[in-house]
Amino acid sequence: MTKPSSYSIVTMVIFLIYLMSKWISTYFELLLSFGIPPIAASLLGR
Repeated sequence: MTKPSSYSIVTMVIFLIYLMSKWISTYFELLLSFGIPPIAASLLGR
């Protein structure tokens, strides 16, 4: 049997990974909608 503390830690880690994946997908959607070429051009232009 697993201890309750380790179970809660595993649940928190899974929840954090889920939140990160949602945030990353939203961030990439914003990048795609805004336009990656202008951002890349401004970064490379420095």
